Amino acid sequence: MVINAIEWTRRRWLMRTLPLALVLAAAVTALAYWYITSIGVAGDPAPTSLWLWIALSGLAAAVLLLGWPGARWRCRGLAMLSVPLCVLCAALALNLWVGYFPTVHAAWNQLTAGPLPDQIDRLRVTKMQIAGTKPTKGVVVPVNISAAASGFPHRQELVYLPPAWFNSNPPPRLPTVMMISSAFNTPADWLRAGGGFDTIDNFAARHHGFAPVLVFVDPTGSFDNDTECVNGIRGNAADHLTKDVVPFMVSNFGVSADRANWGIAGWSMGGTCAIDLTVMHPDMFSAFVDIAGDLRPNTGTKEQTIAELFGGNSAAWAAFDPITVMTRHGHYTGVSGWFDVPAATSPTNLAQVTNPTRSPTIDSVANPEDQDAAAYSLCGVAAANGINCAVVTQPGRHDWPFAAQAFAVSLPWLAAELGTPYTQPSQLPTRNSGVPE
Repeated sequence: MVINAIEWTRRRWLMRTLPLALVLAAAVTALAYWYITSIGVAGDPAPTSLWLWIALSGLAAAVLLLGWPGARWRCRGLAMLSVPLCVLCAALALNLWVGYFPTVHAAWNQLTAGPLPDQIDRLRVTKMQIAGTKPTKGVVVPVNISAAASGFPHRQELVYLPPAWFNSNPPPRLPTVMMISSAFNTPADWLRAGGGFDTIDNFAARHHGFAPVLVFVDPTGSFDNDTECVNGIRGNAADHLTKDVVPFMVSNFGVSADRANWGIAGWSMGGTCAIDLTVMHPDMFSAFVDIAGDLRPNTGTKEQTIAELFGGNSAAWAAFDPITVMTRHGHYTGVSGWFDVPAATSPTNLAQVTNPTRSPTIDSVANPEDQDAAAYSLCGVAAANGINCAVVTQPGRHDWPFAAQAFAVSLPWLAAELGTPYTQPSQLPTRNSGVPE
């Protein structure tokens, strides 16, 4: 359609305007490449189709704007149609790459700020508590958490309450899992893109309505502000999660304040945050699930990270480097962790468990940024300092569908580890035992 919109019979247009349109298309593609790679949308290299459709989108827009004067109405109409269609194809290629929207319905709800599954407000929660009404499914509640302790500007966050939370008033002191998504995020991503609601609600249905309370936090403050959950020049994200969120959950939803009943699960940047916050605050958290996280908080090279996150302060960088933190801390008691990374060679529907002390075969196809090597290194240091951990590999790549799958597989272990009622004492999976059901 873009080709048909070009006035091939106008020699002046072909000689002067078309080259300019091609230059503008190349500039749009280069700008998109810089932006997408700089914010780290996904670990995998972008597919060629994405850059092709971005280039065609830029070309279509340039043809429309530059070719409008003097063009025939047929060409104008084709150019007008080409722009949104090319942009749509680019968006589809982007989503195919990162798996951000699993369905058209999810995409529509995200783009229009539509309601989440079984979403209700705080007032209705209170009325249900007073009336003794117990829902058959869990509910999702938007919350506005004060940032008085951290000063961190953040968006509205979300809480999942399992049916058993409504068993009594005051509610039972349930365990809590802090859910953290990737650097490119909204607090609702675990629910919309990560299948979090179905995963946790299905778990609750198998355990008499009991499941951990989940709090879907905002560690970045905006869609593309990569804080890596640290305190730095991009905001005191770590303080928000530990000093704002945790006390809020205890005082507002009556969850257990015991560190044995608190855990963190995250993917990509969130996975890095999960281990980092746990080893930095073993007095607050006892278990973590690190899904394809990095070796340490990073926005590029070590030098770039120190400059961009910590304003050049290398001591502040070291204070948030999990290997440095674990080494300085020494022996941990009552802390455990599950590392989950994709592996192109893993058999379908089987989670392979590997020994962190064994030198692994690194899968650079499924982990182009060495997330598997990071998992083995972190688990090795963690085990040497008393943290019980395992590295689990599953088929997939660094995208939201893999994150959803990994959370579903790790949830039974995490829930049991945090003392969720009606769960059996759980061991980390081994090669012989497989993963928990």
